[in-house]
Amino acid sequence: MFNKLQYISQGSTVAAQLNNIHLALDNGCHWIQMRFKSKQDSDTFALAEAVKILCQEYLAHLIINDNVALAKHIAADGVHLGLTDMPIDQARNIFGATKIIGATANSFEDIQKHIQNGCDYIGLGPYQFTTTKENLSPVLGLEGYRSILTKMHQNGLSTPVYAIGGITLNDVQPLMQTGVYGIAVSGLITHCSHPKKTIKQLKNNLYGNLVV
Repeated sequence: MFNKLQYISQGSTVAAQLNNIHLALDNGCHWIQMRFKSKQDSDTFALAEAVKILCQEYLAHLIINDNVALAKHIAADGVHLGLTDMPIDQARNIFGATKIIGATANSFEDIQKHIQNGCDYIGLGPYQFTTTKENLSPVLGLEGYRSILTKMHQNGLSTPVYAIGGITLNDVQPLMQTGVYGIAVSGLITHCSHPKKTIKQLKNNLYGNLVV
């Protein structure tokens, strides 16, 4: 099954992205979503190739944000699609039946649609305000997650849901109690003072103090 902790990469340059991703991998993350909004395709391609090699060394999954063609070209493990990106079924036709396709959701209706179209996991959010992403969807909070996960359960939908958006260490256990499968974080790992300690605490909260 999937890892419960996703790291979404940050950095405005190839060097910054590589440094942050290497830091996450070196301190225990095994699922990287490469999110790089560069205007230079050559930079994005160079970064993706380098991150693919890093992830192979650390036996980690690599998901490419938005860019299906790039994900296919470098043979990434998967792709993550936003609400305004390529439709899931179209991405599946391009990328292949065995690849991981995740999708962003802000409501139960979004989740229903994504599951019907064949996604493998959901990134549901934002949990609270975050500066990481522009054009933020309405904030859900704990009550929003509880409501949506309850509707999923009532409708027999079991696709893994990751909470995302401004999550702190103290938020993880309450979020897990809503029924989410895991969390996706960016700034929490990128800007922490002690990444090894932070990632260990995150995993303890996600896996119930089991060594992972």
